[in-house]
Amino acid sequence: MSGTKILFVDRDGTLIEEPADFQIDAYEKLRFVRGVIPAMLKLRDAGFEFVIVTNQDGLGSEGYPRASFDGPNDLMLQVFESQGIVFREVLVDCSWPADNAPTRKPALGLVQHYLRDRGIDLDNSAMVGDRETDIRFAGNLGIRGFQLRTEQFGGEWDWPGIAHELADAPRRGRVQRDTKETRILVEIDLDRSADAQVSTGLPFFDHMLDQIGKHGGIALTVKADGDLHIDEHHTIEDTGIALGQALKQALGEKRGIARYGFDVPGAPSADGQLNRQHGFTLPMDETLASAALDFGGRPYLVFDGTFKRERVGDMPTELVEHFFRSVCDAAALNLNLKVEGDNDHHKVEACFKAFARALRMAVRREGAELPSTKGVL
Repeated sequence: MSGTKILFVDRDGTLIEEPADFQIDAYEKLRFVRGVIPAMLKLRDAGFEFVIVTNQDGLGSEGYPRASFDGPNDLMLQVFESQGIVFREVLVDCSWPADNAPTRKPALGLVQHYLRDRGIDLDNSAMVGDRETDIRFAGNLGIRGFQLRTEQFGGEWDWPGIAHELADAPRRGRVQRDTKETRILVEIDLDRSADAQVSTGLPFFDHMLDQIGKHGGIALTVKADGDLHIDEHHTIEDTGIALGQALKQALGEKRGIARYGFDVPGAPSADGQLNRQHGFTLPMDETLASAALDFGGRPYLVFDGTFKRERVGDMPTELVEHFFRSVCDAAALNLNLKVEGDNDHHKVEACFKAFARALRMAVRREGAELPSTKGVL
């Protein structure tokens, strides 16, 4: 549905750090949670509005006078506003837990008007808090809940991760491929750049997969447990299959992607002719590799390259082409990969880097249209 997306947020332990006595009743206790302001700016730009929903035990009592709360709270709001973050409402329940008040989280007494407002997009709204009661509140409201990671209450999220999840609508794939020969796990996030986490039992192959993550600008995790006591074939082949399946899963219908990854024509050569070597061309010392790919739904590999050595490190060179063929078949992509040079280490590594750079171009978002006249990819 269309409408306003609301991010409901807890206050203590979520926007500002919670002190040992659980009361932020003095200015010197005011500390902002790490990463909260950049994350909320990103969410603001993604169309979210913000509502604070907080339980303040016994607020207004002799032990917790309202004036002690208002000063630090007003300063907090002023700091957020100075950074461009404005809260639509600040909803405070002042009851004690034993009161079981209908306005106390996880109950919904404070937010009944949002349930009745047809202009609110609850399907795409969310709740962020540091306690299990915040997640129960989200469940009662029928929205997604994120529990911040803290030493005291657990949780698994941080603010950058929440902003990425809600604002980027990340394209993710997760494939667990188990056979009698291998157990492969591949996780991929096409919209987040991060250091690759790779472990296959083959250090040189790990290094090559790391190139895909780094130069592809993606978050990549690969964990492989294969029958290396026999040879490397099954581990490398099945990793390629799982990676291709994860790419296909992450791209979904492929709406909005560039689809193609290739280099633009180069500068004029010495004879004045335009260099029209197609493919994402990448040099590595004496080696030159080029890759051009298409997520068009038709698997096809053209590999043009030879190797002198039987293996580089612990990776047989005959499996370089086979790995890319496995990726193409599983991802339904067309890849033309060419490499020439003298040093086989450079040639293998340049192949993986050129593929990664072409991949980076092909999966980038350009809008919402399907890049095909057929209406399907």
